[in-house]
Amino acid sequence: MSTNVSRTELELEGARDVMALNRIAALADDFGAARLAADARSLAERVAEGRFYVACVGQFKRGKSTLLNALVHDALLPTGIVPLTTVPTILRFGSRSARVRLQSGEWKAISPDALGQYVSEEHNPQNAKGVTAVEAFVPSPLLASGMCLVDTPGLGSVFEANTAATREFIPHIDAAIVLIGADPPLSGDELELVESVAHQVQHLLFVLNKADRASEPERKAAMDFSRRTLEQHLGRGIGPIFQISAVERMENRGPERDWPALVRELEELAERSGQVLTRSAAERGLLRLCTQLLAVVREEREALVRPIEQSERRIAALDDTIAAAERSLGDLSYLFTGEQRKLSHLFEQRRNDFLKRVRAIAQVDLERKLAALPRRTGPRFRREAMRAAQETARHHVMPWLETEQAQAEQAYSEAARRFIELANEFLRRIAAAGLSGVAALPENLEAEEAFRTASKFCFYDFLHIARPASPLRYLADLLLGMVRQYEPVAAEAREFLDLLLETNASRVQSDLDERVAESRRRLESEIRALLREISSVAGRALARARSAQQAGSAAVEAELSRLAGLESELRSLQPAGQGEIGHSVDRVRPEG
Repeated sequence: MSTNVSRTELELEGARDVMALNRIAALADDFGAARLAADARSLAERVAEGRFYVACVGQFKRGKSTLLNALVHDALLPTGIVPLTTVPTILRFGSRSARVRLQSGEWKAISPDALGQYVSEEHNPQNAKGVTAVEAFVPSPLLASGMCLVDTPGLGSVFEANTAATREFIPHIDAAIVLIGADPPLSGDELELVESVAHQVQHLLFVLNKADRASEPERKAAMDFSRRTLEQHLGRGIGPIFQISAVERMENRGPERDWPALVRELEELAERSGQVLTRSAAERGLLRLCTQLLAVVREEREALVRPIEQSERRIAALDDTIAAAERSLGDLSYLFTGEQRKLSHLFEQRRNDFLKRVRAIAQVDLERKLAALPRRTGPRFRREAMRAAQETARHHVMPWLETEQAQAEQAYSEAARRFIELANEFLRRIAAAGLSGVAALPENLEAEEAFRTASKFCFYDFLHIARPASPLRYLADLLLGMVRQYEPVAAEAREFLDLLLETNASRVQSDLDERVAESRRRLESEIRALLREISSVAGRALARARSAQQAGSAAVEAELSRLAGLESELRSLQPAGQGEIGHSVDRVRPEG
């Protein structure tokens, strides 16, 4: 869309977009398409408020959260050493406040200082709390015009779900701040993400953060490499690369470098292109929503113009196909159950191998720590010895957990592949039957690359053993310390280490078993929901066609005229210059 449009024209077009989106929502309600209606209303609200999303993207630990905090002059987003952002967090203009939306769909108001409880990996590991959206409001002048800054999970951390959350947000991005560094300057994941974003948006701002940690030659080498690589892959110039230190700006120290230029660029983006970006988001949404709704309209129209007997045979064939699919899914489910048992045995064997391999090594580590502990009071020695056992067990279990998760996901992916192949075969057969009503459905399901549920594993410390509350135990330890007999406590610490290793290794195995079972259940549920959606579209169209044909030719003509009007209306709602969607039904009449 051209930017050579007056502000008044953009405002008028934005108002028309809102009306169009609300109209699509109403039509979707009439056809029973609740999900499509909700999408349309959500986009209409965003366009009405003039909001556009500028997402900050980049590799894990580039300093995205710190940069956004510095831009709005508020340490709102949590920062730290471990991976923090687990879900995209939107910064909007308003009084300082925050809210989160959970899987129920309801918004929950929270203290802005409690954001870390919902968006950080420490307090919400792999988004175990099921947060679907986070919005924080801050009275920053930079956001007053409708710009929304979006903090995205970093790429390349050990948490693959976080990377997936960033990729899922790409369709909502209107512009992007791409954070790069000097060491390394640009990762493969970052380059792939930038290419994906560049396919959708033109406005990309490139920022080299942590300039205070690199020498001038290092920064120059990183910028030259990044510019050359990016321009080669994007096929166009990338403009300036702003050198900054977000930490220095938050602490108001050090040289400003390119900070004023970066802020000015964002201000000009909001002033010059904010309305254009919002309009572009509306156009993308209108195109997508019109396409999906037209597929439903066409299916209803085609059911009307065919003889009922032909439609019934067609639906019967479709029902047979879906019934066969359901039976095949049931048959394959037994095979998948067998694969699931194999995976469980594999996890058990790997747990046993881990324990056999690590026990002796862990005991040596513990002995070294016990030898270094000061021999003071007996109760204190017990606390420190048990803490040493906990630390030793955690040191060995947690890295093994990461390895096991990666290998378990690969094993699950291989087991799920047959399910995916079968589902895609169903889709191909249904598409071959000529059902236009499924045009908006995926051509095929993507291969399972990972579990569909987050890990619930939590290291079990056995605090009741590590810190016994028994007065008798305290007195006994006190007496042992007085006679300088520490070996009984050390022996208990060794037994405690074995218990920690055994229990937590079993918990890892149970966690993986549960993730396989839940991911398998969700996959089957998705395939069956897809089949039901296909059947529902065709079945609803046939029911309406039968009712109209039973009422006589005048009723059929009236329904065809109504559908023709709806199709024509949807084509008119399509953004200008996007090409025709659908086919004319003005001259279509019943066969026979």
